[in-house]
Amino acid sequence: MMKFMTAAILCIALQATGEKTGFVPLCDMTAQDRYKGEDGGLYGGGRNEPPKAHAEAAKAEAGKIQPLDAEGRPSGGGKVVLISIGMSNTTQEFSKFMQVARGGARCTIVDGAQGGQAAIQWDTPEARPWGELEKRLTAAGVTPKQVQIAWIKQALIQQGQHGPFPAHAKKLQEEMGKIVRIAKAKFPNLRIAYLSSRIYAGYAKSQLNPEPYAYEGAYSMRWLIQDQIKGEKELNFDSSKGDVKAPLLLWGPYLWGDGVNARKCDGVVWKEADLGKDGTHPSDTGRDQVAQMLLKFLKSDPYAKAWFP
Repeated sequence: MMKFMTAAILCIALQATGEKTGFVPLCDMTAQDRYKGEDGGLYGGGRNEPPKAHAEAAKAEAGKIQPLDAEGRPSGGGKVVLISIGMSNTTQEFSKFMQVARGGARCTIVDGAQGGQAAIQWDTPEARPWGELEKRLTAAGVTPKQVQIAWIKQALIQQGQHGPFPAHAKKLQEEMGKIVRIAKAKFPNLRIAYLSSRIYAGYAKSQLNPEPYAYEGAYSMRWLIQDQIKGEKELNFDSSKGDVKAPLLLWGPYLWGDGVNARKCDGVVWKEADLGKDGTHPSDTGRDQVAQMLLKFLKSDPYAKAWFP
C-alpha cells in the first residue's frame, strides 16, 4: 500500500510540473500493464493492431472504397471524400493536415470539425454541426453520398463533471456511439471511421479538459472499437449480419504522449510550446505535429493505400 501511495503522490507531483504526468501512453503499455484496471495496447491485450478478423473486415471495407458520383454510384469521374468530425482542436489540426496533404491525396478532403462543438453537441441528427458539415460538403463540390472515410476526434467539455474514471470515459464512449451511428445514417457510403483521442493536456490552465481526462479519453475510443469487434448490434457494419448501423471503426493516429517523456513506440513528445496559451488547444507547432502524424498514419495504413497516397 505504501508503495502504491508513494507512486500516486509522485504522479501528482509530476502533473504539477506540467511537463509530464507519469502515465504510460496506451501504445507503450503491454498486456500485463494496468491503468486503473485497464491493460495496454490500442486494441487491448497489448496489441496496437486490430485482431485478425477485424483486420480482414477492414480490408474488405477498404476494398469497396472507390470514386462515386453525386448519387453515390461508382464512377470513374467520381470522388472519394474524407471528412473530419470533431471539436475546436480537431478543426485546428485537420485544417493544417489539409495543407500538408494537398496534392498528395487521391481523395477530396473536407474539414467538418467545428470550434465549440464537442461530442454532446453532435449527438442528435438535428444538431447544428451536422447541418454545417453538409454545407461545407456542398461548398467543396461534393455530396453526402460521396463521403466514404471519416476521422473523428472528440471529447466532452469539462469531462470531469461526469465523474471519475471510468464514468466520464463511459459517457464519452456513449456519445461517440451516437456520433458514428448518425454519421452512417447521414453518409450511407461511409465505410471506415478512424478514431483518435486527445493530445497531451498536462499544461492545461483551465478545467476545459485537463489531465487525466485527455489521457483517459483514449479508453472511450478503445471500448467503442472493442464493442464493435465483439459484435454489438448497434455498431454493426456488416450487412450480412443484419441492419448496418455504423461504419467499421479503427484507431487513427494515437496522439497522446506524456509531455516531454518520449513515447517508446515513436518518440513523440509534447512540449509546452506545442500548446497554446490555455494549455489545451495546440499551438502552430502542435497543429503541425498532429497534421504530420495523421499524414504519416494514412500513408502507412494498409486500409488507406488504395484511396489516399
